[in-house]
Amino acid sequence: MSLRKLVTEDGEIYTGKGFGADLRGWVSPPFELVFNSSTVGYQEILTDPSYTDQGVVFAYPLVGNTGINRDDGESGRFAPSAAIVREDCADPSNFRCEGTLGGVLARSGVPGISGIDTRRLVRSIRDRGSRRAVLADAEIPPEECVRLIRETPARHDQVSRVSPKEVSVVPAEGEERLTVAAVDCGMKENIVRSLCRLGCRVIRVPYDTTAEVIASFHPDGALFSNGPGDPEDVPETIGTARELLGQLPVFGICLGHQILALASGAKTYKMKFGHRGGNHPVKNLLTGKIGITSQNHSYAVDLSSVAGTGLSVTHINLLDGTAEGLACPEKRMFSVQFHPESAPGPEDSTALFDEFIRMMKS
Repeated sequence: MSLRKLVTEDGEIYTGKGFGADLRGWVSPPFELVFNSSTVGYQEILTDPSYTDQGVVFAYPLVGNTGINRDDGESGRFAPSAAIVREDCADPSNFRCEGTLGGVLARSGVPGISGIDTRRLVRSIRDRGSRRAVLADAEIPPEECVRLIRETPARHDQVSRVSPKEVSVVPAEGEERLTVAAVDCGMKENIVRSLCRLGCRVIRVPYDTTAEVIASFHPDGALFSNGPGDPEDVPETIGTARELLGQLPVFGICLGHQILALASGAKTYKMKFGHRGGNHPVKNLLTGKIGITSQNHSYAVDLSSVAGTGLSVTHINLLDGTAEGLACPEKRMFSVQFHPESAPGPEDSTALFDEFIRMMKS
């Protein structure tokens, strides 16, 4: 594969070997440059719709060593705009392997770059923050890449692009006990699997489904899922959440957590470089216990805006003190910024699904 380079909006250049989709003679559309610190789960990461319009830098040096299989995907597509790694394994070894990472990315139209100093790049993102970048053929002048980034407006339609267009139903595993209406803003499959294993029938609805339509399904509870982008870009979903609060039990995960906060009157803000990885310590303020969590988000709830909303802060991130959980018992609502379904990551928080089940049953 030909040489290519990663160029950031402030002029940093990283030259390496190309893999995945061919870039000879052209430049990728601009994307937000982010990093993930997980040591495992590259397939789950690359198929998470929350990475739409982002280029993922893998802090772990070797990626692709177990190949790609049909079971570990979190959606039906590879979501990021680019994959950026230190070393791409072209000869994977695993009994479930059905293809190489580079081969599958090529068929999916996702370009990658390997052989660059990802430690330097991760440190740059930590020091300077997330910023926009492109992948380009090595022959294209860097000035042209920077110009393209600066002249291309950032998109704000990520959720509408990854959310389903129609309602669908996923049956419970075994005996069906409850029905959950899941507002799919780019929902990971393991959220659905986690609910179905607990006896829930899941009705997946598009992000802009009204509260009236959701109520017509007579669900026992509603879930607002993870997804990409700025939560303020989906006022339709915020409005639906506002109408449902107090009408039935509501659970929010990641973007859903932010949407429920906005629906309750709190505010959100964009973080310097976000949280992405499977090793974030979170303290439960109700129990005093600490769990290691899986995270993937660029935005957070402004702690100073929670007062007077009826919400209480239930969890905080021990690395930077940001809000990781909210609750309003009067309205039978709670939410978390992290991912209790993991995939990839630790399973310290899976009991939150059981808590949602108990809330619906009561």
